[in-house]
Amino acid sequence: MATTVDLNSDLGEGFGAWRAGDDEAMLSIVSSANIACGVHAGDPEIMAKSFAIAHRNGVAVGAHPGYADLWGFGRRRIPCSAGEVERLVAYQIGAAAGLAAYAGHAVTYVKAHGALANVASEEPDIARALARAVRGVDRNLALLAIALTEQGRAGEKEGLAVYQEVFADRGYTEAGQLVSRKEPGALLTDADAAAARALAMVREGAIITTSGARLRTAVDSICVHGDSAHAVGMARRLREMLEQAGVALRPFTAR
Repeated sequence: MATTVDLNSDLGEGFGAWRAGDDEAMLSIVSSANIACGVHAGDPEIMAKSFAIAHRNGVAVGAHPGYADLWGFGRRRIPCSAGEVERLVAYQIGAAAGLAAYAGHAVTYVKAHGALANVASEEPDIARALARAVRGVDRNLALLAIALTEQGRAGEKEGLAVYQEVFADRGYTEAGQLVSRKEPGALLTDADAAAARALAMVREGAIITTSGARLRTAVDSICVHGDSAHAVGMARRLREMLEQAGVALRPFTAR
């Protein structure tokens, strides 16, 4: 069983006067934070504040680029060529790096958001565009990839350090893909059950599907989505359960 694992959350996902989730509470629990870059959500004020709190709390930070889809929160598939995706991601990494530096922190990895992450998980050309953007901006940045998908394979081909992510609060199909948010079982809301399943994935080094099947994978990081009403309670319970099992929380980029 792994003795360390990372716990991450997608944060900084408000815009203007609108806020999503309790970022300050989550930044007291997680070890890594994926900060929205002002395209699917986020803005300079929110980004700077999120990076500053993360820095103060010793939380690693990553750029969290998505499709240009404020109305859909980046969860709608927007038709883009691979080249357009590459430049859109590079643009967002630059914004994150600049505001993190302004806040005295440093971006150390990239994790794609929402529909962009799903497309990059399935389509090799979009996965390579994502990886090329990361390498093009800074080849020292790591790629946090959804486990067992094209994202990780593309990152490795581009020479990036790749880490595998599983989700505490999402259901998995028998193929190891996330259950569509339109389908039953996509979102897990019971904190105890979700935390127990996540701990089992860490212990067994496997994704656990809705049927209970195990799909072998490295588990470098566990995500709890920050915009959920259950996020803080679930993240807190998961951290407690991991630590009680002797699993220390540490940013994957610090290993």
